[in-house]
Amino acid sequence: MLRTSSPQRPAIALLSALLSFTLLCCVASPLQAAAQSDKDKPSDKSAKSDKSGSEKSDSDKSATERSTRPPLPADAHTQQTIEFEGKTIHYTVTVGKLPVYDSEGKTSGEVVYTAYTVDNGASSGTRPVTFALNGGPGASSVYLNFGAIGPKTLHVGNDGDSPSDPATLYDNPGTWLDFTDLVFIDPIGTGFSRSLVSKEETKKQFYSPTPDIEYLSRVIYDWLVNNDRLTSRKYLVGESYGGFRGPRITHFLQSQLGVAMNGVVLVSPYLNPAIDENAEMSPIPWMVTLPPIAAAHLEREHKLTPAAMADVIAYTRGEYATDLLKGRSDPEATPRLIKKVTDLTGLDPEFVKYSGGRLETGAYLREAHREEGKLSSIYDSNVTSFDPFPFSPDQRANDPILASIVAPTTTAMVDFVTRVVGWKVDARYNALSDEVNREWDRGDDLRTGSVSQLREAVAADPKLRILIVHGWNDLSCPFMGSILTVDEMPIMGDPARVSVREYPGGHMFYTRPSSRTDLHADVKAMFSQH
Repeated sequence: MLRTSSPQRPAIALLSALLSFTLLCCVASPLQAAAQSDKDKPSDKSAKSDKSGSEKSDSDKSATERSTRPPLPADAHTQQTIEFEGKTIHYTVTVGKLPVYDSEGKTSGEVVYTAYTVDNGASSGTRPVTFALNGGPGASSVYLNFGAIGPKTLHVGNDGDSPSDPATLYDNPGTWLDFTDLVFIDPIGTGFSRSLVSKEETKKQFYSPTPDIEYLSRVIYDWLVNNDRLTSRKYLVGESYGGFRGPRITHFLQSQLGVAMNGVVLVSPYLNPAIDENAEMSPIPWMVTLPPIAAAHLEREHKLTPAAMADVIAYTRGEYATDLLKGRSDPEATPRLIKKVTDLTGLDPEFVKYSGGRLETGAYLREAHREEGKLSSIYDSNVTSFDPFPFSPDQRANDPILASIVAPTTTAMVDFVTRVVGWKVDARYNALSDEVNREWDRGDDLRTGSVSQLREAVAADPKLRILIVHGWNDLSCPFMGSILTVDEMPIMGDPARVSVREYPGGHMFYTRPSSRTDLHADVKAMFSQH
């Protein structure tokens, strides 16, 4: 899950904090910390001799408060089964923690993971293992776990779902557990994972793109070593900002830690952040935005098919791009594209006319269902909620999907970890941390994306396979951005080694059973190739 503000950019308004978050994407005010003990306070003598040192700095207080939190419990395990395609799979669930060390070898954080391992063949390394990360920044792995690929799932993220519906888990018919073990990792500040250092050091060590990649890569390495799985076939799946992490982690493991991935699955990835820039001159931002909007319209008309989308894509990268580039040099270009865009999207002709056929995401999300008094979600514009501020010039309400998904996912995960697995922890669970997202370093390192690392990892390993998967309706990380990005890559051996697939649905297209089933089949086929 990638957190967004009310979208104001043409294509991928992806990383600003959502000020109105409440739970799932907003369950993250800092944990309550214990008060300082008397022995940590400065003495009267030191206060007299050095007034400036008589009180601890905010940084020192923060570090002390973090160190007084109750310790995380020992790893917990439970045995479970799932009936899958006529067979019973016996597996072990482990909730555990791994330390993170700073440059001086001191423990600066603790990463909590949830692992599902099938005993048959695991000890000999014959069974693959897949590491899963979500995005945000600030998202826990609960979305991939209970939404997509774990052995349990729940109903969330679709139109009509209510946050007060029972958070009931049931066997996931689309789980990947039939062909790989699964390890879901919660980065620092998400789930139950936590920093043990000051706020300033936390931001420096954990809330910046490159340090984030380095410590998460080490967590994967440490899990492999601790569980005797270095010789297993290894895979990585990252969703949204986790898709930004995916190529960078793969390249870092490959080049710095000596661990090579067999394959990588990037789910609705935030892969190429700069693709939506320069909208006044470049047609690309509008080319990225148009196809998901057309897909949503086709779905409402019950006409969404791969063939129909192939026509949309062909028009987008052909006549639409050409007419955008012609501008006023061809008086017929703009009227021609306005008519075609109106036909493709079903939007009010006046709205399309005054937008010049260039559909800005935020405006579209308010326009698509305005007559019903509803807002569309940036993650799937056919998922809506009532607009509590319909006459405001700007969107003031939370995103419809974000507003509905946090309660069931948080409730389900905390109940599963504490009651089912028995990992009794005295801490809150952050499904998507507002604090992490707010503190994240959004400098040049982030805007460069991870396409360079993707190219380098593929070039270095002639067998590595990359599968990029998207929902057609997603406007937060549109599929067209990945298509254009991959098409500009050089062919390095088999061109199918890096491929893009699309499915009905939005950012979390896997919440639709049919799309989750198709994803399972496509990923299993990729695993069988290497």
